Parts: sequence; C-alpha cells; structure tokens
Amino acid sequence: MRLAELLVAAAALAFVLAGALTALEAGRRAWALGAARAESQQGARVAVERLAREIRGAGVSAAGPAFPAISVAERERIVLHRDLDGDGAVWGRGETIVWRLAGGVLRRDAGGGAQPIVGGVRRFALEYLDAAGQPARAPAEVRAVAITLAMDAGPVFSTQARLRNR
Repeated sequence: MRLAELLVAAAALAFVLAGALTALEAGRRAWALGAARAESQQGARVAVERLAREIRGAGVSAAGPAFPAISVAERERIVLHRDLDGDGAVWGRGETIVWRLAGGVLRRDAGGGAQPIVGGVRRFALEYLDAAGQPARAPAEVRAVAITLAMDAGPVFSTQARLRNR
C-alpha cells in the first residue's frame, strides 16, 4: 500500500467516524430531552397529588372546627390550615401550608420557607367550589378545589379534591 492510498483510506475513515459521532451525539441529546420531559411530568404528577392530599386533610382538628380550613383562596395561591398537635390552634410548624406559583416554579411553604416543588410550570390554576359544586364566593364556603397544572413540556394535570373535614 502506498502513502497516497493510506491517506485516502484515513480520510474516508475520518468521514465515517465523524458521521457516526454526529449520530451518537444527536441520539444522546434526544435521550436527555426525553429524560428531562419525563422528570418534569413525574414532578408535576407528584405535586398535584401532594396538593390534593393536603387539601383533603385541611381543617382537621381534634378540638373541632375552630379555624378555617382555607384562609386564602386565590387563582394561583392557596393557604391551608390543619391542627396536627390537637391544641385547637394552627400556629405550629406544618399546620399552615401555602402553595403558590412564583416565576414558573410551584412552591410550598409549611413554615420553613417556600420550597420549590416543581419547575417549568406554564399555568397553575385553582378553582374553588362550594357544597353545591358552584364557584365559592369566600374561602369559608369552599368544599372542593379543582387543580390544574400545565407544564412547559406539554402535559396538563388536573384533579379535584374535596375537603374531608368541612
């Protein structure tokens, strides 16, 4: 084999390897995008389930309903109360929980500062319903909450949670 043939073979091999590496890199990017989307969807699913569970438990108290289950009922923010220690007050850590959307991040604050629950949120909407299933006019009238969480990655998660303790 002469030097010229060796150089031509090396150049052809370089083109083949460059094409293979380009294809591998494209596959890696597609996999990373899919993994990020799956993680976003799972985070949103967990957030909606956790919020629904906390709405169902709002207003619980061994001392009876001496406080509102929901004190703030806004479109992108809800404040829930529950008496975990049975003292009839909701001032302890974890007894007042705030969920709100801030800058595309759904946050939960149970007394230790607002912690990010899921990012990449396009829309977070809460609809408050009374005992008849009609829109509630005041937080004290709320008996159910419809939750909608839309992610930047595409999926929309919705559920409805009824307050068990009111």
